[in-house]
Amino acid sequence: MSTISKPRFRAVDITFVGMFAALMAFGANITSWAPFLQVANIPLSMQPFFAILAGLLLGSRLGAISMTVYMLIGMAGAPVFAQFSAGISPIFGGSGGFILSYIATAFIVGKIVESKSKPALTTFMIASFAGITTIYFIGTNYMYFAYNLWLDFDMGYATAWKVMAWFAVKDIMFTIFGALIAPRIYHTIKRTSRISSIQTKAS
Repeated sequence: MSTISKPRFRAVDITFVGMFAALMAFGANITSWAPFLQVANIPLSMQPFFAILAGLLLGSRLGAISMTVYMLIGMAGAPVFAQFSAGISPIFGGSGGFILSYIATAFIVGKIVESKSKPALTTFMIASFAGITTIYFIGTNYMYFAYNLWLDFDMGYATAWKVMAWFAVKDIMFTIFGALIAPRIYHTIKRTSRISSIQTKAS
């Protein structure tokens, strides 16, 4: 007797992954029209907000996949990184660690939300701050090592963190905002996914 295996990705999953990959591209370049909104060649962006939101709403698996898809699209040549850059070089630049951190962030955030069968606002808040901490830890340390090891730029470790302090207020505000709006969207997505699963089984 032959068995029919369940599809690994449903249409709704692919839609959400694509949507967040697109949001990351938008978030990376929202301030590209204003070159003065930069510190150490790193532009202000909405990417931390969307990366955390991906983990909150899509979970660890799909959230991390959406961030990976975003990174791969940029590496393949689409101008989706900050300042409409693309290719491999941005990964090895000062902000490359942040691109990599978004994958880990979405995964960790998603895991925290998934640890509760019915996550409350407190869970979303804890997950969100775990996410922004992950972004800053990976991104800032990567920036420090990138500048000092292969970009031929002398930057002290304390200086690297001082640079990122310029972004902290904005990111903390958006982290709180994301945690506050996430619960209602989360339950809407869950209902949509549940309906999609029922339709898939019935077809």
